[in-house]
Amino acid sequence: MKPLILIVSDNSDARSRGLAHSLRRRGAEVVTAPLSSIAFDTGRPDGLAIPGLDGLPDAVLVRSIAAGSFEAITRRLGVLHAFGRLSVPVWNSAQAIERCVDKSMTTFLLTKASLPTPPTFAVEGRAAAEEIAARELASTPLVMKPLFGAQGRGIRMIRSLADLPAAEEVSDVYYLQHYVDRPGPPFRDIRVFVCAGRVVAMMSRRGEDWITNVNRGAVPERVSGHDEDELAAVAVAATAAVGADFAGVDIVSAADGRLLVLEVNSMPAWSGLQTVAAVNIAGAIAEALLAFLASRAEPPVARVRRSAAPAEA
Repeated sequence: MKPLILIVSDNSDARSRGLAHSLRRRGAEVVTAPLSSIAFDTGRPDGLAIPGLDGLPDAVLVRSIAAGSFEAITRRLGVLHAFGRLSVPVWNSAQAIERCVDKSMTTFLLTKASLPTPPTFAVEGRAAAEEIAARELASTPLVMKPLFGAQGRGIRMIRSLADLPAAEEVSDVYYLQHYVDRPGPPFRDIRVFVCAGRVVAMMSRRGEDWITNVNRGAVPERVSGHDEDELAAVAVAATAAVGADFAGVDIVSAADGRLLVLEVNSMPAWSGLQTVAAVNIAGAIAEALLAFLASRAEPPVARVRRSAAPAEA
């Protein structure tokens, strides 16, 4: 039987459509639904109600999770945890997503895995943040990031105590990281896309701003002037440290040549990366997931039958 894959996505963007197309080309059936539409239902045999399905999919592929209240996000991650409890493979798992969304946990895990990452501090309270800043600013500027954030939003440079935002601006949580000094402008960093333990593609991002994000105007380029084997080794290890099946790993090269991991993204976009990649990234993810399902020793979960027309992908 054809494997049936549930793509969790909150909008039918090009990446979600590409994943669905790539999976179907390789013989899979695909249903796409937002995580918010999947309900806990104790009246059903598996305890979950999935739009368009009478039972469970063979695997879940998480493309995106919409922003929401603390309660809504907790419930949505609970659904992913439930799939895992029901032995349905989830790429990426709720635990991996939680580890990556919380930047403080990401840096903790990177450090515990002996991976190079800038010194980082995450505290609650303006007084605690001021104490750290007063000590660390004597030797380096700091970068403050939202604990939960993406695409470069909300990042600011801290050069003095006056640069620290008010507690209410950041929910009284301060994530502070040593700024990595590097040549610029233009400034560059590197995004490495890892899937199933191997590197699929990588790019350099060039921008006039020190926050080198494509959504902020940075330009994707092919990687040059770096040891790609070293980049790959660091990125694969970082992905393993957070337990992700696929991830976008952000790496910066310091002025002294050291490679430092800044972030690991468990729901990465790849539109910019695809412009310089030699392979189809959606196709690589689809191929890796289906290969994983084919290699599983245990039999697949009970076959799913559609209860309604599948959502558009």
